[in-house]
Amino acid sequence: MKPPRILVIAGSDSGGGAGIQADIKTVTMLGGFATTAITAVTAQNTLGVAAVMAVPAEMVLEQIDAVLADIGADAVKIGMIGSAETAEAVAERLERLETLPIVFDPVMVATSGAALADAATIAAFERLMRLSILVTPNAPELAVLTGRAIDSLDELRDAALELAARTGAAVLAKGGHLDAAALTDLLVEGEAVQSFAAPRIETPHTHGTGCTLASAIAVHLARGRPLPEAVARARTFVRIALLAAPGFGAGHGPMGHSDASSGEVDLNQVTLPAEDYDASVAFYRALGLTQIVDSPGRYARFECPGGATLSIHVEPGAKAGDAMICLESAQLDAWVEQLRAAGIAFETPPTDQRWAWREVHLRDPAGIRLCLYQAGENRRFPPWRLPSA
Repeated sequence: MKPPRILVIAGSDSGGGAGIQADIKTVTMLGGFATTAITAVTAQNTLGVAAVMAVPAEMVLEQIDAVLADIGADAVKIGMIGSAETAEAVAERLERLETLPIVFDPVMVATSGAALADAATIAAFERLMRLSILVTPNAPELAVLTGRAIDSLDELRDAALELAARTGAAVLAKGGHLDAAALTDLLVEGEAVQSFAAPRIETPHTHGTGCTLASAIAVHLARGRPLPEAVARARTFVRIALLAAPGFGAGHGPMGHSDASSGEVDLNQVTLPAEDYDASVAFYRALGLTQIVDSPGRYARFECPGGATLSIHVEPGAKAGDAMICLESAQLDAWVEQLRAAGIAFETPPTDQRWAWREVHLRDPAGIRLCLYQAGENRRFPPWRLPSA
């Protein structure tokens, strides 16, 4: 299958953490092909935005037309729009693309606090929102778009419902700015509200989270996935990228896009039987793998530079032929049902395990053990990950 084509209309970030740079990294890591129409050039780093130069609306349209006339697109992601004139011009051009899903991230303020849209540009967002299948404002952005004060999850929900009713678009109201231990996003489709919650990841390296999330959703929508599934997969990608942040810069640093998984069916974990725990641990550490889990005498997990993991498991009487290959899917239960319908037999049903994976076991025609599982961030970043890793 050809990769989904994502046309990204957004500003450039010289620091590489957000904007077009984050969009391209996200689309690429998720197996898509990114094309771009750059709306503004910024001089910025992790400490802030030093300068912004808007690209003339005519040039933005030239980029869009050049891409669509030749390469085409399966979805559009809009980020920083640059000016009110550009917003209106882009809306007029996109009105011709009736069948393409459009994801609009109404960027107003950078992570550092710098303003990226003036009042006239924000007013021009209305037309773009009405064209979009999804709008992804954070709480401060949603407050500006609705004129509501938002300090609680209930207020976030009410504002999202208002915006969805006014624009006809679905709204993913992001709750990261709310003061709560859990980070909760609300997906509003019409009058239906779906909640996505997870523990907050405490890190200063959050530059580009909004850009990354919206681009990831666009990729999954381009693959034909329903909106709630696209949101769930995109949130997992963002969380892993946050945990894998390289720690660059003295301010709000970039995320680790290159270390986040695709969210498709991934061969990223192999479990090997072992007899001598200490000898096996020493061997794989000597090979250059980073140990990330240590259950002395029983189980260890190692991480390769590309993010794949390898485990050793001490099992009495186990032999080399008892090695187990693990395949991950973000939608494990649906995948298992599809395989059952195709005649695949399983030794166990999908089961939540104490090590924070959901998994099911089977064997291939040669008797080799397979584990199909869903772990998300807990494969590489479990709560008990070794601090030294």
